[in-house]
Amino acid sequence: MLAAGLGAYYAWSESLWDASLWWDVAFLSFVLIPAVFGLVYLALPLRTRRGLLPAGLALVALAWVLHEAGAEAAADFAKLAAATALAFGFVTYFETVGLVVLVALVVPWIDAYSVWRGPTENIVEEHPEVFTSVAFAFPVPGEEESARIGPPDLLFFAFFLAAADRFGLRVGWTWTCMTLSFGATIAIAVAADSSGLPALPGLALGFLVPNADILWRRLRARKQ
Repeated sequence: MLAAGLGAYYAWSESLWDASLWWDVAFLSFVLIPAVFGLVYLALPLRTRRGLLPAGLALVALAWVLHEAGAEAAADFAKLAAATALAFGFVTYFETVGLVVLVALVVPWIDAYSVWRGPTENIVEEHPEVFTSVAFAFPVPGEEESARIGPPDLLFFAFFLAAADRFGLRVGWTWTCMTLSFGATIAIAVAADSSGLPALPGLALGFLVPNADILWRRLRARKQ
C-alpha cells in the first residue's frame, strides 16, 4: 500500500495542487519524507539476511541503468534500496554500539565541510547535473522542482536505523527523529534562502538524542 501510494505520487506529482512555499515544506517534512523512509523501516527484518553488500552493489548498477533510461522515479527508489542494502550489510561489521556513536560524532563534521567547502559544494555549484543524477528527489506537488538529498544521507539513515535495531535501542523513536531531521534541514535551508545544507548533523542527532540515556549507560558500563 505504501509503495503503491508513493508510486502514484511520483507519477502524478506535477498534476497535484500548487500550494505556498511553507505548505510545500510542511508536506515534504511531515508526509512525503516519512512515507519514503517508511520503506526503510519496513525493510528492517531484512537486516540479518546474507548477501546484502553484493545486492546493494547490484542495485547501484540498476539505479544507473534506470537513470540512463530516463526512468527517474524508479532510479530514485533503486538508489534508496541500494543504500539501504549496503548500510544493513555494513552495520554487521560494527561489534559495539560505541563504534556507531563514534561514527555519529565524526561524520557530521565531514559532511558540513563537504557541503560548505569541499567536494559537495563544488559539485552543486559547478556541476549541478551530477548532483541531480545521484541524489534522491522529493518532488514538490504541482511543480517541476524537487528537494534532494545525497547518497550519503540515504546510506547513514539506513545505517543508524539498522544500528538502533542491532543494539537494542529505540528503533521507532530513532526513525521518527531522523525523519523529522530531514524536514528540519529543508525548513532551515528555506528560511536562510540557502541552496543546500548538510543533512548528516541533524541525522546524527536524530540517532543520538532519543537513545542518549541508553548509550550513556552502556558506554559507562563498558568503561567500568
